[in-house]
Amino acid sequence: MSNATATRDKTPRGRPRGFAQDEALDAAMRVFWKRGYEGASLSELTDAMGINRSSMYAAFGDKEALFRKALARYVEGPLSFVPKALQKPTAKESILALYKGAVAFLTDGSHPDCCFSVQGLATGEESEPVRLSMIAWRKASQQAIKERLLQARAAGELAADVNVADVARYICTVWEGLAVQAASGAARADLTRVTEIAVRALPL
Repeated sequence: MSNATATRDKTPRGRPRGFAQDEALDAAMRVFWKRGYEGASLSELTDAMGINRSSMYAAFGDKEALFRKALARYVEGPLSFVPKALQKPTAKESILALYKGAVAFLTDGSHPDCCFSVQGLATGEESEPVRLSMIAWRKASQQAIKERLLQARAAGELAADVNVADVARYICTVWEGLAVQAASGAARADLTRVTEIAVRALPL
């Protein structure tokens, strides 16, 4: 056996030469983003990733594990504008930036015209762990906004009698509603007008 043959034999079976995990994960993210967890089949995922099932399991785990990794990729990539928005000098600027970023993101034709959190809803009994993880993620997002509002209260931007938990929930409700509207075909100008009304309703 030649050295070249021996080297080839050591290559993990099922994994094509040049396999790039980051690119494959991006591809899986887009499939989940478009189809949702339950709607994305293993065949569609592996076809998009350019690998077979054994390679997928070896590199990312099962479908649920792949979904969790894709969700993390989504948060760190397409949704990276969110933490930047919450770092604006005032709470009103933060919410304005959050909504502006959401509208631009949701109407960007280069990716699915919906939100991963809305499209990724899981309802089947076997998908219960995914459903719970999505709930936890949405609650974490709401908590981050609540903490930003508490900072605003400490800075005197928000009256002491304002229920920050309710305001944070309101902001997230508008956010999620924008995603549903975008998925239904609402244009950027339409969504922008909605956010302008929502911002005017804030006690800031």
